[in-house]
Amino acid sequence: MRVYYNTNGIGDVLLIELGTTTNEVNSERFGDVTLVTDAQTNEAMACNIFCFSNYENIQENGAVELTPELIEKLQQILDQNDVPLELHADFSPKFVVGFVKELQPHPDADKLRVATVDVGDEELQIVCGAPNIEQGQHVVVAKVGATMPSGLEIKDAVLRGVPSSGMICSAKELAIPNAPQEKGILILDSSNEPGTPFEASQVEL
Repeated sequence: MRVYYNTNGIGDVLLIELGTTTNEVNSERFGDVTLVTDAQTNEAMACNIFCFSNYENIQENGAVELTPELIEKLQQILDQNDVPLELHADFSPKFVVGFVKELQPHPDADKLRVATVDVGDEELQIVCGAPNIEQGQHVVVAKVGATMPSGLEIKDAVLRGVPSSGMICSAKELAIPNAPQEKGILILDSSNEPGTPFEASQVEL
């Protein structure tokens, strides 16, 4: 789930992105809200709240930070407009410390490897092409749902036939100052506990 508000670019409309689809979509108006659904599955894909400043004052110009308070307010607006939708947001950390438990060759790509990564509460299978990845390393994992500094959203993927959930990050991808320009993941000190939230501001290179 992502939320955008840009009065200069699109006017007084709050955009709520709930999913993506390759199918046709339907849209239905409920008062100040337009609900967009997948034409085949009827799953909610997006919500547009018009005249949003009548409900709430938001200073951001672009992506809006999600908080429990904002979700509660948005749900109230949907309810006021009789929109048949219940919002859910995952506030768990999306950038965490991972421990590379296993590392196997990719069956169909010489430069890729398949890592089993412990992120505290679960183990993830992540396909990685970094030349410096090794078993036993502590690394930074962007979990599914994370948004990178570049704006890239991390999603479940299939890379050359192998499922991959998340991304093992380089310092450059994390926008850490003075990050090396050559390819390679960021390797953390072994004292970092798997599953611990990672903050790029805590790293000095």
